[in-house]
Amino acid sequence: MTLSTTVTDVQHKHVTIRKFNDRPVSDELVTSILEAARRGAPTSSNRQTYSMIVVRNPNVKKELAVVAGGQEHVETCQVFIAFCADIRKLTTACEIHNVTLMNSLEATLVSTVDAALVGMSVNTAAESFGLGAVMIGAMRNDVEKAAKLLGLPKGVYCVFGMCLGWPDENQRPPQKPRLPEDVIIHYEQYKTEGFREAILEHNKELADHYNSLGNNKHDAAWTWHIANQLQHPRRPDLREKIENQGFSFS
Repeated sequence: MTLSTTVTDVQHKHVTIRKFNDRPVSDELVTSILEAARRGAPTSSNRQTYSMIVVRNPNVKKELAVVAGGQEHVETCQVFIAFCADIRKLTTACEIHNVTLMNSLEATLVSTVDAALVGMSVNTAAESFGLGAVMIGAMRNDVEKAAKLLGLPKGVYCVFGMCLGWPDENQRPPQKPRLPEDVIIHYEQYKTEGFREAILEHNKELADHYNSLGNNKHDAAWTWHIANQLQHPRRPDLREKIENQGFSFS
């Protein structure tokens, strides 16, 4: 038996929404979600090394959709939010006290994690109001173009984006199966026993899910997708472009 609250009920109902209706998303609602998220999201050492850029301008969303590889929902969603790692505020804090910020891999990791944490907090808050969302990691396809469109200064880069809107209920997808609990959750120490077998079983479960939708994927639905996606380097110039935005990997 598992326990539940209104929050966990929302989380258990999560699906990715890419089709939205035309119902407006008010500024008041967006503000309420973002304020709840920034209060509820943990942040390392109270640094708050993230920024959120709310985009409604249809022309900018259209250009961001191009950056994201032509993902239509970036353009058609009511609200697009860019979640950015932001060490610029750290530089400002150090300057106030005549100290030079020692930029490092740690600062890059912390700010990226901060952005991810607040993004997940926004996702949960949005779904609690009945909104739908999809996260857009493809904003990293062109870090420099995204920075230009969003007006990001040095010390800020877009980690990912999020489309928000009211779901088109006629096109709400069913939930996908997740990897088995034993592959994800470990107690005391990482467990490898039965790991491969559990993943192979998930292949079948996910293939059955796709087949039920008439979307015939590979029989090894999960591992084939992962292997096919990762057999070649993705975004090989990503490190250079993030460094150009003022971050360090050393």
